[in-house]
Amino acid sequence: MYNESILKYYMYNGEIEPTSNDEGFEKASSPLIYEVIRVIDGVPIFLEGHIERMRKSAELIGKTIKKTDEEIKQEIHRLIDSNKEYNMNIKLLCSNVDSPNQTFMAYYIKSSYPEKEVYEKGIHTILFHSERENPNAKIVNADLRQRINDEIKEQNAYEALLVNRKGYITEGSRSNMFFVKGDKVYTASAGDVLLGITRNEIMNVCKEQNIEVIEEEVHMDSLKDLDGAFMTGTSVNALPIATIDDIKLDSVNNSIIKRIAEGYLQKMQEYIKLNIKK
Repeated sequence: MYNESILKYYMYNGEIEPTSNDEGFEKASSPLIYEVIRVIDGVPIFLEGHIERMRKSAELIGKTIKKTDEEIKQEIHRLIDSNKEYNMNIKLLCSNVDSPNQTFMAYYIKSSYPEKEVYEKGIHTILFHSERENPNAKIVNADLRQRINDEIKEQNAYEALLVNRKGYITEGSRSNMFFVKGDKVYTASAGDVLLGITRNEIMNVCKEQNIEVIEEEVHMDSLKDLDGAFMTGTSVNALPIATIDDIKLDSVNNSIIKRIAEGYLQKMQEYIKLNIKK
């Protein structure tokens, strides 16, 4: 694979290496198991959940990540300290998983976050007919990613909603999807989607605020009857959707979505406060 690391250094099998050294990337072979973690004020957000999900992704394809949780955490913090970059996304990548000497890397990647006005206006999304072979596993699928990216660019969209062969929306191409009708929130069941870390925290927010969540897929023909929708992800938190193809939604003014978004931000701030280095 190509070297996608940025800044001065990356972690390669427990050692700090200059990003100009391509060895780790050149030796990487499929399957590529990965996680993307957002770092704010030097704190990797919801780190424990990301590591747990990475392990589950490996288990779903019959593999095991050999590094311990503590080793992974230490390497992430060494990466942060070496680059002195405290607000950017870090990618974890495990490859050569069947080898006695697995390749494990941690590195900064190009990161972009929505501006305030994007949250105020909402985003444009499109429908894309596709479904993941193993939705719970976060495995690199470069071909599908490229096809989706091409369509997103052509349609000038922010995200694509994946539609399965029966016409039901499962998730976003790089996000989880939530739909609001009345005072209820709908999202696809856990077995049909990548279990996002942000998704999990959003579910906790809803539970704490007594907002009913129904784990049920929404059919594409029902989108016009919704009161709102939003996507969730590592870099976007909870982002309201203004349009799905040519269907308009007043998500930015929906009180349920506002409550959920504010509740998630509060959870994130509490996590940072508990984990920030003194």
